[in-house]
Amino acid sequence: MTPEEMVSRLLYRDGLMLVIDKPAGLAVHRGPNGGESLEDHFGALRFGLPRAPALAHRLDRDTSGCLVLGRHRKALAQLGRLFKNGAIDKTYWVVVEGSPDCDGGIIELPLGRLDVTRGWWMKHDPKGQAAVTRWRVMGRCSFTSPWRGEADLPQAGRVGVNGADASPHPAGFAGDPPPPGEGKVLTWLELEPLTGRTHQLRVHCAEMGWPVLGDAIYGTAPRSGGPGLHLHAREIVVPLYKNRAPVRVTAPVPGHMRERLMRCGWDGEETSSPSFRGANDVSEPEIHNLER
Repeated sequence: MTPEEMVSRLLYRDGLMLVIDKPAGLAVHRGPNGGESLEDHFGALRFGLPRAPALAHRLDRDTSGCLVLGRHRKALAQLGRLFKNGAIDKTYWVVVEGSPDCDGGIIELPLGRLDVTRGWWMKHDPKGQAAVTRWRVMGRCSFTSPWRGEADLPQAGRVGVNGADASPHPAGFAGDPPPPGEGKVLTWLELEPLTGRTHQLRVHCAEMGWPVLGDAIYGTAPRSGGPGLHLHAREIVVPLYKNRAPVRVTAPVPGHMRERLMRCGWDGEETSSPSFRGANDVSEPEIHNLER
């Protein structure tokens, strides 16, 4: 990744914090086996400061979207406290295989490590750490196969999907799955992790019977040649400044997810471009999104 490419992924900047659009398929930091990582390119994001920014949290290698960086030590300490205390709101868009039998709910399944040989792979463990996820259905569609084929039955959900007039179903209903034998159902979900456990969203979806599309660990995707993990950190809300509106940043949908999201009812629109603050300007940030 060139410095120009790294800068092009910047979604938000002020004197304390950066938010970048992490690409899928690139680890945020170097693992035990080495290899390229996103962190290797943070030098391009100094913007006049003596040190490169650093990670305030992490996303999985194959997850895309909003990633928060602190620009110096004090900022990192402040962001670390906010993440630890659950003060930062995170919203993910995900496409899953299968069809939840209702429009939303809360998943409360404790998580623990799968075993010592599998690194950070996780499983539902009644004796593990508490893990809570809020979810709601945004739309559904039916495919002739899990990976390929024409979709039918595009169905609008309750929120953000072409408006209520576009849905063939009564208001508040996210769409019926097709009858048995008439295709594989995919569902577009909005997920809010209320805790921050490793692989939490992926394990929770799999345990509910609707694994994330493209998940080769907890789902049905092959190790190679699959559709890519359909898990995107869509929005993050950071209450960074006292007596000021929280910083709200939205990441554009990555290319590999657009087709299936649109078939599930997303209208494909991204809104407005951001305005960046100077390196030492900590004036009140604005709510903004990014369209590429």
